[in-house]
Amino acid sequence: MAHEEDQGRVDGSGGTADREDHGGDGGGADGGGVPPSPSPDRRPRIPLPRASVEDTGLPLPALEALDAAEPLRLEHPVLKSLLGAWALAACSAEETAAVEDHLGSCGPCADEARRLREAVGLLQRPESLDLDPGLRTRVLEACLERRPPRIPVPAWAASYDAETARLDALLQDFGDAEWHAPVRLRWFRGEGAATRRTTVAGVIAHLLAVDGLIAAALGLEDPLGTGDDDKAADRLRTPAERTEAFWEASHFPPTRSVRGPWREQTHALVRTVSFTGTGPGTLPVSYGDFELPLRDAMLDRAFECWVHAEDIADAVDYPYAPPAPRHLRGMIDLAARMLPQVLAARRRAGLAAPAPGARRLVSAGSPGRSLRLEIEGDGGGQWLIPLDSPGAVGSAEHEVAHVALDDVEFCRLAAGHVPPEEAAAGQLGDREAIRDVLFAAASLSRM
Repeated sequence: MAHEEDQGRVDGSGGTADREDHGGDGGGADGGGVPPSPSPDRRPRIPLPRASVEDTGLPLPALEALDAAEPLRLEHPVLKSLLGAWALAACSAEETAAVEDHLGSCGPCADEARRLREAVGLLQRPESLDLDPGLRTRVLEACLERRPPRIPVPAWAASYDAETARLDALLQDFGDAEWHAPVRLRWFRGEGAATRRTTVAGVIAHLLAVDGLIAAALGLEDPLGTGDDDKAADRLRTPAERTEAFWEASHFPPTRSVRGPWREQTHALVRTVSFTGTGPGTLPVSYGDFELPLRDAMLDRAFECWVHAEDIADAVDYPYAPPAPRHLRGMIDLAARMLPQVLAARRRAGLAAPAPGARRLVSAGSPGRSLRLEIEGDGGGQWLIPLDSPGAVGSAEHEVAHVALDDVEFCRLAAGHVPPEEAAAGQLGDREAIRDVLFAAASLSRM
């Protein structure tokens, strides 16, 4: 046979040898003999990919022979060329042992092996490549910390801004059927519940009319006003009177077209209080028979927006979540601060019992009998409610009763959606005082 070209072959020790065919001497691959040793003048080349021993048809070596096998001896250039395969964990066990033994004594190869391993780690990251769901929030917070908005919304108007935006998002995809879905407004009056039937569009018209109280106080256009005289008269109307007047002035029942004016008005209110800053927070807003400072009136409107958004969501069978805890706590704080005045008004109307044995009201600024109102939940807290006078100061030393309610449950009680007799409250102490406070909380509601 003719002499064949030199071919690289891995011998039993992992080295490389040149192969020649010597006919029938059994030295070739076909004869199954042992290939000749590499000539001393030829440098070993990089080992070629080796075939599995199962594919050769040869018997597997005995385990004892493997244990007794000498460690693989490779020269430095070959070991250096194996670093990439070693980093990818593609070397055989013998090659891995040889490379790792070499790395312990060769600094340059050890540095190269470390860099290759780090590169493999970058190519094969075990972590998920999905974006962190909180990334957007963190980026926005970091941006606002570095450069706050030029005209920030006052903190006391943030809940109104948020709740009107949430309600507008709910209305966005409503069709004609949803806009005319029946809604029953509910509130508490005197000693019992009161209701008024309307539609989803009628509820938005109601919000538009009552929000006009704040618009008029800020000098903006009042949706009920057609002239200066009418505006002056409308500012003295109660929310219920304004709503009825707005409904009666419409030639047809409200439709989806009411959404545009309502949303424009909410934007105008937020924009106006943002431009004027925190200064007008004490501006009085008349509700007809009482007044609230602007900062409290914005909280009141945010609360009513949420309550009526839930009414709308119930009418169209759609879930609606409570406000964010920080906004919910502001609403609860407003209700707790209004309770002494409502309790005094109920007492004057004969709907609440006078203080037992009290011949006169506690003077303003003095401590008096108090009820501890504990609101549980993320928006909760504790308030000491003076019982004997709106001007009295709540006092832990004069605590006569303790009431505990869930935050959302208390808000629904204050909205007139939960009868005071059925409020799920933990009660301790003076039962009469507890009853008066629960009924006063329900009396905070109105149409």
